[in-house]
Amino acid sequence: MFLDLVKRRSSIRRFDPRPVSRDALERCVEAARLAPSACNSQPWHFVVVDDPALKERVADAIFDGPYAINRFAKQAGALVAVLAQNPGGLTQVGSWLRKTPFYLIDVGIAGEHFILQATEEGLGTCWIGWFNEKAAKRVLGIPARQRVCFVIAVGRPDELPKEKNRKETGAMCRFNA
Repeated sequence: MFLDLVKRRSSIRRFDPRPVSRDALERCVEAARLAPSACNSQPWHFVVVDDPALKERVADAIFDGPYAINRFAKQAGALVAVLAQNPGGLTQVGSWLRKTPFYLIDVGIAGEHFILQATEEGLGTCWIGWFNEKAAKRVLGIPARQRVCFVIAVGRPDELPKEKNRKETGAMCRFNA
């Protein structure tokens, strides 16, 4: 049941050092590829780093200095840089009129699809927004026109998921008013 999957998903910050299978990572990317987007613009790109030496270089570069709080991600079996590029056209016009960057919403939806598939695979993830984007672009050769929106640490969890602390449904939902 989908709700059970969502309940199992949790941010993991301690990972078992064993690698993540390429097949599992490819299924996660496939789930992300199938995400909806405004005007079917698909403004995302995923850079999956599962080579141990490159992953270490990336982690050292992007989680240094003020970003060191996220150094735990270095333990993960893979790091995934999730990129966005404003697609222009009708999506950009709609974004301007609504004052809402639809392409960023779309990338977030794709990222969550990736994370939910990882959960289904028995993997743990942590969505990381605090990292050195310039360093990520430099180490991974990402063009200036693309934005690194977030990084997903993905691997075998080495901790139990924490209990979710969420508002009660009635505090965050109303029907017909």
